[in-house]
Amino acid sequence: MYQRVLDTKPDNFEALHGMGILYGQMGKFAEALQFFTAAGAIQPSNFVAHFNRGKALQELKRPEEALSSYNKALALKPDFAQAYNNRGTVLKDLERYDEALASYRRAIALKPDYANAHNNLGAMLQMFRRSSEALASCETALSLRSDFAEAYNNRGNALQDLQRYDEALTSYNKAIALTPNITKGYKNRGDLFIHLKRFEEALTDYDRTIALDPNSPYTYGDRLYGQMCIDLWDGLEERINALIQKLEQDIPASRPFSLLAVPVSAKILQHCARLFAADKFPPARQVLWDGERYGHARIRLGYFSADLYSHATACLMAELFERHDRSRFEVFAFSFGPDRQDDVRARLVKAFDRFFDVADHSDQDIAALARQHEIDIAVDLKGFTQDCRPGIFALRPAPIQVNYLGFPGTMGAPYIDYILADPVVIPKEHFEFYSEKVVQLPHSYQVNDARRPIAETTPTRRELGLPETGFVFCCFNNNFKITPDVFAIWMRLLSRVEGSVLWLLEGHPSVRQNLRREAQQRNIDPARLVFAPRMLLAEHLARHRHADLFLDTFYCNAHTTASDALWAGLPLVTCLGDTFAGRVAASLLQAIGLPELITDSHEHYEALALRLASHPDELAAITHKLAQQRLSRPLFDTALFTRHIENAYAALWQRQQQGLPPDHIAIAP
Repeated sequence: MYQRVLDTKPDNFEALHGMGILYGQMGKFAEALQFFTAAGAIQPSNFVAHFNRGKALQELKRPEEALSSYNKALALKPDFAQAYNNRGTVLKDLERYDEALASYRRAIALKPDYANAHNNLGAMLQMFRRSSEALASCETALSLRSDFAEAYNNRGNALQDLQRYDEALTSYNKAIALTPNITKGYKNRGDLFIHLKRFEEALTDYDRTIALDPNSPYTYGDRLYGQMCIDLWDGLEERINALIQKLEQDIPASRPFSLLAVPVSAKILQHCARLFAADKFPPARQVLWDGERYGHARIRLGYFSADLYSHATACLMAELFERHDRSRFEVFAFSFGPDRQDDVRARLVKAFDRFFDVADHSDQDIAALARQHEIDIAVDLKGFTQDCRPGIFALRPAPIQVNYLGFPGTMGAPYIDYILADPVVIPKEHFEFYSEKVVQLPHSYQVNDARRPIAETTPTRRELGLPETGFVFCCFNNNFKITPDVFAIWMRLLSRVEGSVLWLLEGHPSVRQNLRREAQQRNIDPARLVFAPRMLLAEHLARHRHADLFLDTFYCNAHTTASDALWAGLPLVTCLGDTFAGRVAASLLQAIGLPELITDSHEHYEALALRLASHPDELAAITHKLAQQRLSRPLFDTALFTRHIENAYAALWQRQQQGLPPDHIAIAP
């Protein structure tokens, strides 16, 4: 009908505007834009035409132009609540967050029963980790519209952040019941199930998400991680290949962390990190540090982490924090994780010059605090691991920003200048796979705390569930690192070393069931797999005395776990991999003077493990060598490591002060 009118009256406003609406309903926003623009030119005082033009531009990802159209609509009709609501979303996309919040609130002031505006306000407050306020906004939206599935979904997000997990689950369930095809509801519920370690239910939700949207961001990787956590290997190779294909098509199919423990190349890991960083944590449009020059009597180091309590990262780094040379460095902590009120937390609070507990702060607030204190070098100890906050660094609060320890790989982000490594984990021929410039520390990149106590008393083998006699192969790595190829080798070792057992870390109950089933399929008595419950670190280190040989995993090695084994005097066999995560144990073995335990192929790994298990004198000699070198080699010389990392920080700062861009740096021993 509209087209017939336009054939005779091409300047008819109603026909042009109506065509725009029709094309918009069909999802053809470029065509809709043309008609709305033409209609607005004919009636420039028509606020609806400007508003609809803004909607089309918003759909076309042209936020600056959309904002201009919404502003024109509001100039013509200042009480237009819907325009304020849409304007808020555009301002959010433009990272003009204060204005966005004000625009949503203006929409609500004009129309207090505007459920969409309350929901949008809640979603944005959640971005700022103002979860209680976000929850209140979502609940207001639901009081106005009880069938509002998206508000239930957003309410679930706020409740999850508030650690009210049962209520969050109920909220996601309600969203799904109201809208059975709500992709975000299934994805978010799956993520909650992962957090609750209800992995089988998570896999079901991820499968439903993928069925609804085959390109759902990160769902392939999250599903892969979920099944690896319970060592469920059905269709594993096909899923990995499908995920890689999507990444190669620039589809953000996985978070980088989900790929660390599976066989993918360093190139794919870099590409995955770049996609993830660009999508979830893009560089801020307005950065906090924009080239200003300042100098301090001491270099101001800022360490940023969610793990400043009894956590592997804190246990490794505690002595470094204490040893930093206060004549050269002023050391700040920005803790955005929980305060467990444990002994490690108390020790860390004392170790820093300034300790900021910013767990309830937004990325913007934390970055602003760091900028206020003029942090010279900001060190991200999380990378892309659980509870990470790369958004802080995307705001560029410091002149130098460093990726260290928490994430064994590149972050693929232009605002991370350096990664701290060593010649083993990142040899020069691998530099191209890192978006950061590489700082090669001598010996090993991994710091260690040489003050970690080992309990003097050790439970008996019987108390630990081990047989009274027989060789004990051990791997206390997290279960998600175990892959079918390394497990097959372990089973062959059990078959060839009579009376031996494999001692693994106890995880989810399904792990025991799945791995014992895999053992049975390889003709190994499932009872020869013994599972060790988690315990306090000193007691955990002590029980290593009952193991004979630590068998490493391939693609994501033992990291802190390898340090634990070596500190406790337990030899470890590893296979040098192709990525950072698969080369860490080799780095540690080099630094403690045991390169003979590093192998270069799966076949060599299996042969060496078998030889050591079959030749007790040879294994005893290596165990003795480890005992002799444990405190004399660099790995556990924290004072030496502190000097090296401080020299690295000083070199980075010197380059910056000289106006030089970041570059690869090798620190002399």
